[in-house]
Amino acid sequence: MFERYNKVQKAVLETTLHLIIDRELQATSMSLIAKDSGVSTGNIYHYFSSKEDIINELYKAIVLFNGEFVTKDLYQINSIQEQFWQAWRNVFELGRNYPKAFRFIEQYSFSPYIYEQTKVEAINGGWCGSLEKLYKQAVEEGIFVELKPLMMVHMHYGSIVYLLKLYQQNIHDLTNEDIEKVILACWNAVSKEEGSNS
Repeated sequence: MFERYNKVQKAVLETTLHLIIDRELQATSMSLIAKDSGVSTGNIYHYFSSKEDIINELYKAIVLFNGEFVTKDLYQINSIQEQFWQAWRNVFELGRNYPKAFRFIEQYSFSPYIYEQTKVEAINGGWCGSLEKLYKQAVEEGIFVELKPLMMVHMHYGSIVYLLKLYQQNIHDLTNEDIEKVILACWNAVSKEEGSNS
């Protein structure tokens, strides 16, 4: 997830993610990040100007990773329906395999700690932008109902996020069969004609 960063930056970002999820943001201090990461405070300040700077870099790093993860192999698929299915399968896989990163994005996407510019970059550069284009194409080709594409993406994402939260809290399982049925329900919610599982 943080492979594009150097060793020090990676240690700081990974440690900050774990601390924020385990202890909450307010309890995560620079001194605690330094202690748990094994990186001196001075060295941290060489790369990050403040705790807020670390939080924003962490947010950007996770969003970028999520975008690459959700859209992997997507453009090798020709069918809009198959792209739709694969993208949402990837979202489920992301939530199940990277629970802390998933929770961080969900908890802090609207936090005042995240700069507005960072949020804009995240929406445009993350996977939501790619799916918006896919949904727009589906609307233009008469496959989806006339609704704003990004609104539909967020509508589906909201439902899936809630299911993943319940899964992470061990309230219910998410089998592959469950996931396929959920994606089918999402497709049918915006499709002009009910589709079948691809």
